[in-house]
Amino acid sequence: MEVVDQFGRKVDAPEYPKRIISLVPSQTELLADFNLDSNVVGITRFCERPVEWFYKKSRVGGTKDPDPERIAALKPDLILGNAEENTRKTVYELEKQYPFWLSDVKDLSSAYDMMLSIGRLTHRNDTALHWVTKIKDAFESAPLEKTGLKVLYLIWRDPWMAVGRDTFIHSMIEEAGFENAIIDPNSRYPKLEESEIRELDPDLILLSSEPYPFNEEHVDLFKKEFNMKAATVDGALFSWYGTRLLHTPRYLCELQKQLT
Repeated sequence: MEVVDQFGRKVDAPEYPKRIISLVPSQTELLADFNLDSNVVGITRFCERPVEWFYKKSRVGGTKDPDPERIAALKPDLILGNAEENTRKTVYELEKQYPFWLSDVKDLSSAYDMMLSIGRLTHRNDTALHWVTKIKDAFESAPLEKTGLKVLYLIWRDPWMAVGRDTFIHSMIEEAGFENAIIDPNSRYPKLEESEIRELDPDLILLSSEPYPFNEEHVDLFKKEFNMKAATVDGALFSWYGTRLLHTPRYLCELQKQLT
């Protein structure tokens, strides 16, 4: 059947996909929560949830560098990727050989659309709707007031890299009641010099647990060397846009209470 993915690409997907490869950790977890264990044959080395899948499913490499030979050996009839997680080269090479459905998630609305679309692709319509409804209810039942705090969300060191706008994490920063210190709409993941961090003068630095493993030592670094308040945050609850979102509203609520 021909479907259109979130990037506007036409995909000739099988009516009943039985050999799925997921190249996105948050979508891998979603497939597990959609009870598709027997349909998923391959994942990436970063797909750590669910834990049992990490150890029993074939790993095809990373999100940026999947191994074509490992993928070919698994004979997939559907590959699920993401426009940000996977490189253009990866998509271009794999879409020539396999049905490749690409998500493009920037906010809650597109996250819900992704879940419902994968539900339709895998004949899990009711399950997908159930999860989307639960997640919507969780966000709507605990709306957070704006704090007025300007935050700089960092994801990497050497060089320092921040989260800009037009990203899913940006939408979660706003859901948490904060303002993103990065205001350039065209700068999605800017690299920053120390002088630029000082010029931004954020009220708070949020240090993500992934992809760089920031910890309390980095919190102390910003306190001592920058004279800025900083805190570590759970990167998965800011960036994973699948079923993990069910836990995000409570986390953001607790985080706001802790930091304001």
